[in-house]
Order: sequence, then structure tokens, then C-alpha cells
Amino acid sequence: MLEALKKTLGVCLIGLGLGILLVLLLPISGWLFAIGVVIVAVGLMWLSC
Repeated sequence: MLEALKKTLGVCLIGLGLGILLVLLLPISGWLFAIGVVIVAVGLMWLSC
């Protein structure tokens, strides 16, 4: 069950990061774009471990 929870959290992080990126590509803000990239990266690392 813990493994499924980790995968779910990872997918949520990736989804959140992609959502932030898609919303913020309209008014381009460098620091918010960087936050989105970091969230996606953390989600991918979370899924890989």
C-alpha cells in the first residue's frame, strides 16, 4: 500500500508541476516556470525510487 501511495503522490506532483507550467506559459514568469520544472523533477524522482 505504501508503494501505491508513493506512486500516487509522484503522479500528483508531476500533474501539479505540469499544470503550473501550462498556466504560466501564458504570462511568462521565470521564477514560477522554474518552480514548475522543479515540481515535475521531484515527482519523477519520487516515482523512480
